[in-house]
Amino acid sequence: MFSAFLEENRAKLRAIVDALTGDFRYVSLLATDVKSRRFLANRMSASAADGQDCERGFVLKMSAGGAFFEYSFDELPDDPKAFAAQVAAEFARADLPAAEVETLPVPDEPLKRDFLRESDFAEFSDEKILAFCGEMKDRILAADEKVANAVALLMTLDVSKMFLSQNRELTQNYTWCNGILLAYYRDGEKMVSCREGAYSHKLSEVIAALPGKIDRLIEKARCLVKATPIESGFYDVITDPSITGLIAHEAFGHGVEMDQFVKDRAIAKEYVGKYVASPIVSMRDGAGSTLSVASYFFDDDGVLAHDTQIIKDGILVSGICDLVSSRQLGCEPTGNGRRQSFKNKAYTRMTNTFFEKGSDKLSDMIASVKHGYMLFETNNGMEDPKNWAIQCVCEYGIEIVDGKLTDHYVSPVVMSGYVPDLLKSISMVSDDFEVAGAGQCGKGYKEWVRVSDGGPALKAKVKLS
Repeated sequence: MFSAFLEENRAKLRAIVDALTGDFRYVSLLATDVKSRRFLANRMSASAADGQDCERGFVLKMSAGGAFFEYSFDELPDDPKAFAAQVAAEFARADLPAAEVETLPVPDEPLKRDFLRESDFAEFSDEKILAFCGEMKDRILAADEKVANAVALLMTLDVSKMFLSQNRELTQNYTWCNGILLAYYRDGEKMVSCREGAYSHKLSEVIAALPGKIDRLIEKARCLVKATPIESGFYDVITDPSITGLIAHEAFGHGVEMDQFVKDRAIAKEYVGKYVASPIVSMRDGAGSTLSVASYFFDDDGVLAHDTQIIKDGILVSGICDLVSSRQLGCEPTGNGRRQSFKNKAYTRMTNTFFEKGSDKLSDMIASVKHGYMLFETNNGMEDPKNWAIQCVCEYGIEIVDGKLTDHYVSPVVMSGYVPDLLKSISMVSDDFEVAGAGQCGKGYKEWVRVSDGGPALKAKVKLS
């Protein structure tokens, strides 16, 4: 359900925008009301508390034709006109170097729409959710005496946003839930941890899916406790959807965020229209590309969600951009303008980033590997958009010998190399597909937003260590 607080103050927010419109060529206001909850149960305790995403506030974006000026606030004024005059005075004192920043006019086509995603959050009380977490924790602990601790975690997100400009009036409400099960498994002196998860915009679907993950969680723990370090070298690998998504995210995610093109910080700018990957590789990004944690109806610039083709048949065809970078580069915004919160600047950010599925069967892909590894589960990754170096950390790998998966696990596994070399080595792409996401992505070391990634399984040749 859309925020009652924002709805009650719609007229006052519109009055602020209208009062500023006469002083600026472009004025917009983003109002946010975000609720999040975190439910956790482990061997020692259980808790229900507000999550880190909770916020309620507003940010104005204005331009007099050159640079953009933003002003955030968290209390609504009694007098919108007096407040608008105060903001205009702040703009005048800022003495922005408008002559140094050339931008195109901001597109502001008339549009008034209210978007609402179906949700069942209201059907679940805190007590009911916490009881479910406690049950999951108990079942994991009872599954094997070597489980030293178990964690059941549910994180819910309920987002309401309103965007107002001279010609636009948009609202959206959407929800998401991440469910995570963790097992800490001890065998002698060695302790390992592993996880399983379920994700949906409906809490009922997550609660229905998690119990079926416990057997897999325990079996994985029993294998990981016997895992050995990998011998460094170049190998044929098969990536599960999580690692495929990590490659997409790190290889051509940050590297095609076009605010980096403006600053000449991404080498991808020089390769648009050129082959950067195998001809069987295609890649997309967009809040409108699929339904996951990074799916919304419009971005924080008021641009409707897009489905952007980044790579088509191996050729880099487009980047992604926010409103400001699109005005500087002379292209259309792609709905990727996102803020960590109303207090933070909008940057170009990834949303749902993934490779498209191919035509190969996973069983045939594994059978084609004489000796290599199948890699599983994202841990973390990093890239250098200026030089196209990449490093991806996988939770574990399973050795493949003579076309068959063995019972030999290696952990952890670090995959590294030069992005075009990795992408051009892709020789098979599976016909299945999965996108998921429970984490966040930073811009450099800050500016965290929720993202998802994934895709099919890939066969490639990479360096592992």
